[in-house]
Amino acid sequence: MYIVHSIVVVPDNKIQEVISLYQKRSRSVDREEGFKSFKLLQNEVRKGELTVQMEWESEEHYFKWIRSDNFKQIHELEKKYPDYELASIKPIVQRFKVVAT
Repeated sequence: MYIVHSIVVVPDNKIQEVISLYQKRSRSVDREEGFKSFKLLQNEVRKGELTVQMEWESEEHYFKWIRSDNFKQIHELEKKYPDYELASIKPIVQRFKVVAT
């Protein structure tokens, strides 16, 4: 299994807006080969720190998705988000191979 975290820090006044965007996400990634799960995590101490956690069957499946047209379309929409403050946030991406369960 392969897990990817994309961590973003959003201003306090935008936290609920961002959470709502993810709650209404298109779910198109859910249909990608090798996709297992999506979770949006909120740090309990630093409420503005949100982590998108995606689980994949393998590293190969994840990289196939990030090279796909579907990935490009989703991320182009993010760049065009009307709220410049949110559109300019760059995630910190961490990738993990599961080595024990």
